[in-house]
Amino acid sequence: MALKGSCHCGGTTFELSEAPREVTRCTCSFCSKRGSLWAYYKPEQFQLTSPPEQVATYRWGSKTIQHHFCATCGCGTYTETPDWSTGEPDFDNPKISINARLFDDFDLEAVPVTVIDGKNLW
Repeated sequence: MALKGSCHCGGTTFELSEAPREVTRCTCSFCSKRGSLWAYYKPEQFQLTSPPEQVATYRWGSKTIQHHFCATCGCGTYTETPDWSTGEPDFDNPKISINARLFDDFDLEAVPVTVIDGKNLW
């Protein structure tokens, strides 16, 4: 089942190959201020369907992760990141983290939320 999503103004739109089975809430300073719930995908499962010029990018700290947001309305949309499941960045296995709050026609309350203690991990 394909899943679609968009920012508030509709300037940034995307499609995913499937709905998430769970989402993550990270407690790091950036994620907690942004208020996102993250769904993780392989790059081939994600397709940006709006012009890439509509996407702005923020990088902080190590500049390893690209935090994307709509250049018009400012909604945090997705990130491009290495896999961090081992505690170290695995650049050979990139991930796309999607702000699940932006999904269209999806019951976000129906999936479990896993909390990551990013405040103390990085």
